[in-house]
Amino acid sequence: MPAMAATKSSTIWSPFEDRATAPFTLPPLPYDEGALAPTISSDTLRVHHGAHHKAYIDKTNKLVEEKGLQGKTLLEIVKQAAGDKSNPGLFNNSAQAWNHSFYWHSMTPGGGGQPQAALKAAIEKDFGGFDQFKEKFSKAAAGQFGSGWAWLVADGGKLKIMPTGNADTPIVHNVVPLVTIDVWEHAYYLDYKNKRPDYIAAWLDKLVNWSFAAENFSYANKK
Repeated sequence: MPAMAATKSSTIWSPFEDRATAPFTLPPLPYDEGALAPTISSDTLRVHHGAHHKAYIDKTNKLVEEKGLQGKTLLEIVKQAAGDKSNPGLFNNSAQAWNHSFYWHSMTPGGGGQPQAALKAAIEKDFGGFDQFKEKFSKAAAGQFGSGWAWLVADGGKLKIMPTGNADTPIVHNVVPLVTIDVWEHAYYLDYKNKRPDYIAAWLDKLVNWSFAAENFSYANKK
């Protein structure tokens, strides 16, 4: 897992080039717990990161030890576990550990607005405009039944919106995720109760980290 030290750093975690190997430690948030308030409260981040994400890390480490996968990166473990139907727990926990690290970096204090340059042009080309993208992304996130995620992904030179259920993740579907929103209830319920659409709208307007998405878009274009 990434060893991001401080939010004050200008370094952007590269989710596809992280070489940390098992056993993993819970990565710190890339900002203070209160930095996303009032859109997402410190109480939500404390529970979401310190309890839920930590549990995925701890369970992954236990299962990795049982399977003898020490020395592999989290990305390698997720991809290997996706093909092992005999051990769904390893996939569910390792994928959720990876998804959550990606989610933390998909947000930033003072985020929102619109992406710049190449990513904005690609969004306008593939969705017909930025407002159309927001509408389709919001619909996918709000319409994800039960627990899951909504992702902006690059797929063969084209941007797409990809909802996934539970622990499912684009990294096992041969596409490159650019940014994601977590729509499991633990991501928003303390702040928004059952009003998931309000959380999604606030997330897009005030938190989405387009710089992180742009870095991932550059990576996708180099593949």
